[in-house]
Parts: sequence; structure tokens; C-alpha cells
Amino acid sequence: MKKEKIYFIPGLMTDIRLWKKVIPLLENRFEIIHTPIPNSTNFDEIVEILSNNFKEEKINILGFSLGGYIASYFTCKFPQKVKKLFTVSATPGTTSKEELARRELKIEAFKNSHEFGLDREKAISLVEVQNQNDDDLIQTIMDMFNELGRDVFLTQLTSTFNRIDLFESLNKLNIPIYMFYSSEDRLLDKDSLNKLENENHNIKLFKRIGTSHNIPLEFPKDLVKHIENWIKE
Repeated sequence: MKKEKIYFIPGLMTDIRLWKKVIPLLENRFEIIHTPIPNSTNFDEIVEILSNNFKEEKINILGFSLGGYIASYFTCKFPQKVKKLFTVSATPGTTSKEELARRELKIEAFKNSHEFGLDREKAISLVEVQNQNDDDLIQTIMDMFNELGRDVFLTQLTSTFNRIDLFESLNKLNIPIYMFYSSEDRLLDKDSLNKLENENHNIKLFKRIGTSHNIPLEFPKDLVKHIENWIKE
């Protein structure tokens, strides 16, 4: 029997290692295709490249963080090519003015410094308290960031300045759309979350209590459960 195929798009400064705890739980039933983020700051160009890489008429697409926004953008631009959309630790909204200002400072700091990298202390601050002693988790987050490097970081972070609000476009679609996120994830835009949680729409929200942004690495079993239900729908 042919396996259902799912395209996985990672997020900012993450790669195939993001899925290392998820894929083993899914690969017996699904064909998981890791799809790196194309090297561009323009979302139209990014999704055009992805579209040329996807050979099926309709696909299941799942994206994490920045990859979740890209998956949403792809779905809005090519709705005829998407069967199902799933986003993890992502919102379909713009980047807030406050966050844009913070990112501008971060970009300038990296451009004007010879130092680059994610240290252990910072990596630990990115995971939930109960996972802060998980050496493999912390090392994986550090390795992805540091090995992808400065150029990828600057390109991917710059792309977030070009986000538009996709909420209304997604709401017009008649496909299964799932969104899984943590209630206290400080990397998610609060205005976008407020809209998702308080306005009528067709997106199925699944909110776990906690701070985790790196859900695929920290809570893979929870994510897999929702993926299975999403594919069944």
C-alpha cells in the first residue's frame, strides 16, 4: 500500500534534525519529505521554488515556525495544490512593529560583529524548564543554528520583514487546516494569536500549556498524535 506523503518545512535556523524524534514515529505509515527553506527573502520566490519541487497535483504540507508561515503562504498562493495544511509554533500574521524593531537591531549587531553563534546558555533558555537538562536536545538546537551559519540566519531573519497577514485568505479555504502551538510561546505574535483564538475561522487550534517553541524536538508524541488526526480528516 502506498504511503501518504507529507512535506515538512523547518523553521528559522533549523534543518532535518528538527524532525529526528518525529519521523521515527511516523515513517511506518507516512512518507515524510524534508523540504529546506529556499535561500531567498522574498516569499513569492520561495513558494515558487517550492511549487517547482512538488511534483504531485495536491500535497499535504506541514511547516514549523517560519516554515509554518511559508507553508501557509504556499497554500494561499497555490490553493489548488494543497490537500491539507498543518502549522507548528507559527501564526499566519505579520511581524509586529516591536518585533521588527528588535530584529533590525539583531541584524545590525550580527552585520557589525565577527562573532556568530548560539551558545549553550541561550539554547537552554529556548526550551521548557523540564527539558533544560536534556543535553541531546540542547546540543541539537545549538548544532543546527551554528552549522547553518550567519548567511542563512541573515537571509531567513530578513524574510520575516516581508510577512503579510494571511488570516483572511486561509479562512476562505475549504481544506483541513491544523495549528499546534504552546500557550506561552514568547516567539509567537500575540496579536495574531488573539485573532486566531477570538475570531471565527476554519482553522483547528490545538494549544498545549507551556512555553515550548521547539515542539517537534520537545514534545514529538503530542505532535504526532495531531498529525495522525489531521491526515485522517
